Amino acid sequence: MMKDIWQVIRREIRIFRARPVYILASVGAMIFNTVFYLTFMQDGLPHDLPVGIVDCDRSSTSRSFCQQLDATQLTGVVYYDDIHLARRDMQTGRLTAYIVIPEGFNDDVQASRQPHLGYYVNSLYFVGGALSYANILQMVNLTNGAVQRQFLRARGVNEAEIMARIQPIVLDAHQIGNTTTNYGVYLNSVILPGVLEMIVILITVYAVGSELKYGTSRHLMQTAGGSIVKALAGKMAIYGLIFTFLGITLELILYHWMHYPIRGSVGWMCLAILLLVAAAQSIGLFIIELIPNLRLAISVSAIFSVFAFSVAGFTLPVEAMPAGLQGFSAIFPLRHYYLFYVQEAIFGSGFAGWWKEVVHLLIFTGLPLLLMRRLEDAYINQRYERD
Repeated sequence: MMKDIWQVIRREIRIFRARPVYILASVGAMIFNTVFYLTFMQDGLPHDLPVGIVDCDRSSTSRSFCQQLDATQLTGVVYYDDIHLARRDMQTGRLTAYIVIPEGFNDDVQASRQPHLGYYVNSLYFVGGALSYANILQMVNLTNGAVQRQFLRARGVNEAEIMARIQPIVLDAHQIGNTTTNYGVYLNSVILPGVLEMIVILITVYAVGSELKYGTSRHLMQTAGGSIVKALAGKMAIYGLIFTFLGITLELILYHWMHYPIRGSVGWMCLAILLLVAAAQSIGLFIIELIPNLRLAISVSAIFSVFAFSVAGFTLPVEAMPAGLQGFSAIFPLRHYYLFYVQEAIFGSGFAGWWKEVVHLLIFTGLPLLLMRRLEDAYINQRYERD
């Protein structure tokens, strides 16, 4: 049995050499995405987001507000004399937001006439717009507190009572698993394994489906001694080794080289990526067994892989989704990898926390058995459903 599988592996290595697309679409694509995302988010949280200010008051209070806003890490203030120029630059993407300080702002503050401060946020760029909005809102609240503090001091109120009035409830926030609010940790820990899953599914579908498309399936079956199990085992072995190597390298880069926070063991995260690769290969085999048409199968694989990012739960909690989507999310291996990551990397709960996700990922490996005879019939009779 092993002799036939080894013959299939040697045949696959020759195909690898003859078709560089395999290396480019697997190793090359993974390296590119890893370098891109890790360098793109190397600074963690975005900073110096351009925020325009149209100061129509030009008072000490307005200048103080502008200086304090500019001193924050998130925003970089750009001054404008004309509101139309600020609006134009925001519409063209040069600004994430702009603020209009009305004339008489300081006088209204001093007279307790509740001045109106207008700010406009470009929410088309979600991250930049949301961060700018939160930072501006925080500075407005701080400015409001500073004004109230001056008034209360002038009336002779002691500091303890002043702070109790300005901030009656004190928040004690603890950010679990990502204390620095690093967007790289938040996104890359799941996006990069998700990219790997996508590559695994697409390459698996292409490798198996190309045998039908190019009419070489009978030669593969002959090499495997007429056994579809040996044929698929030989083809998937070489790809499994490559993708497992890429996955383990990715985990070591994230948690050793980049020092992403992890409370548990890197070794267990390597087990998670190994199971993710095996589950993704099984999904790819199941798709090409179900749809023995290479172009259509790749299209379905791409849709399946991309949709997994939306329902994995790392951008929007699955519990907040409609009930139908909550159950639907269970058919994506990335969802179970994410739950494994939460239990091991964030909480460090060990085997007791993620054993169910191991079972779920192992269930995916049994999918190819359901339609293997269908693929065997297509291979032997070269039944390729053409467009």
